[in-house]
Amino acid sequence: MEVVVRPDVDAAVDLVARLIAARIEAKPDLVIGLATGRTMERVYDRLVALGPSFRRVCSFNLDEYVGLAPDDPQSYRSYMRQHLFDRVDIDLANARLPEVDGPDLKEVARRYEADIAAAGGVDLQLLGIGETGHIGFNEPLSALMSRTRDKTLTQDTRRQNAAMFGGDPDRVPSRALTMGVGTILDAREVLLLATGEHKAHIVAKAIEGPITSMVTASALQLHPNCKVVLDEAAAEALQGRDYYDWVFQSEPDWDDFR
Repeated sequence: MEVVVRPDVDAAVDLVARLIAARIEAKPDLVIGLATGRTMERVYDRLVALGPSFRRVCSFNLDEYVGLAPDDPQSYRSYMRQHLFDRVDIDLANARLPEVDGPDLKEVARRYEADIAAAGGVDLQLLGIGETGHIGFNEPLSALMSRTRDKTLTQDTRRQNAAMFGGDPDRVPSRALTMGVGTILDAREVLLLATGEHKAHIVAKAIEGPITSMVTASALQLHPNCKVVLDEAAAEALQGRDYYDWVFQSEPDWDDFR
C-alpha cells in the first residue's frame, strides 16, 4: 500500500483525477470501478476538465441502493449521469451499475460478477471510505472475501448518507447491492481517496491497524497495487507519515505526479 498525503483537498482531488486520466490515456479501453459520494463529485469535475476520452472505457459502479428506480434522483445511476456520464463521451451501454429493480437480487449479483469477468476484470478501482471503515457498502463484519451481494445498511451509514436525502436518515434506503470486498480486491489497481479530519481516525485504522472485518477497508493492506491519497487533515493520525512522504518523493512511479 502506497500512501500519498497532499496539502489540501484540492491537491488530493487533483492527484486522483490525474492518475485516472493517465490510466485512461495509457489504456483507452480501461475497465474502471467507480465510486460515489460528495468527495467524488470533485474528482469527476476535475476529470472532466482534464478531458480524457471515455469512448472505449467500460465502468462498473461499486453499488446501488435497493428500492430506487434507475431514474430516481437519489439513485447512484442518476448521480453518475449528473456528475460524469452525461459530461463525457462514454457509451452508456458500457456504464454499468447493479440493476436492483428486479425481484431476484442474488441473480442480479451473480450476473454483475459475470459481467465484470466478461469485461476482463477491473483495471482500476476508485474508492472512498466510510466513517466506519467500509468500502462500497461492505459494512463492519462483512466477510473479507465476499462477492457482490445485497447488504443491510447500518444506521451510521444511513446517517452519513442522509444529506443526499434531504437530511433525513429515515429516507435513506435500508439496503443496497454492493461489490464485495473480495470483488474489490480482484481489481488490478486500487485507488482510495479520503479527505477531512473526520476521516483521520478510521483512515489510520484501515492503513496501519489490524486487518479485520470490523474495518473492511483494512483488507486493502493485502492488495499488491493499492494507492491511498489523503489530504493533511485525513492523514493527521498516521504513525508512518515520514516513510510515506519519503516513498512519494523518491519512487520513480510518482515522477509524473509530484
